[in-house]
Amino acid sequence: MDVDRDTVVEIAVSVGAVALFIAVIVVIGDVYNRGGLSTDGGMALVGAITGFVVLMSVLGLGLAYYLNR
Repeated sequence: MDVDRDTVVEIAVSVGAVALFIAVIVVIGDVYNRGGLSTDGGMALVGAITGFVVLMSVLGLGLAYYLNR
């Protein structure tokens, strides 16, 4: 199976972003877990999800520009 360089870059960036998202969720769960997720933890989780969506959008646009020039 022959995979071109652009595909490998897209995969690496996506896996890195997902790994970062998982790490942030684990940290939020560790910091805000007091017998259940607190209200502040819920807000941090919503912020993490929002940040992930924005990050993936920015990375997608950046990769589209970088790989198609």
